[in-house]
Amino acid sequence: MTKSELILRIAELNPHLFQRDVERIVSTVFEEISAALARGDRVELRGFGAFSVKKRAPRLGRNPRTGAAVRVAEKFVPFFKSGKEFRERLNR
Repeated sequence: MTKSELILRIAELNPHLFQRDVERIVSTVFEEISAALARGDRVELRGFGAFSVKKRAPRLGRNPRTGAAVRVAEKFVPFFKSGKEFRERLNR
């Protein structure tokens, strides 16, 4: 499901809301999650899961074309851990 499909689905389920309002709500939620992760905070959506940031240490990688060693700098990557209710729903 893409972001636009999500917006359409929410708008269909809530006919009292304008689509532009639904679009603004969805965009705001995604922006707030991104901003919280950028600050290093953890975002937990009960019943769905938790978003957090993990640090990847610097390492020595390889250029796949030449095989030469390449230094890869440390970086931070988003991480998602699904919630118990979400996992149970998937496995029904």
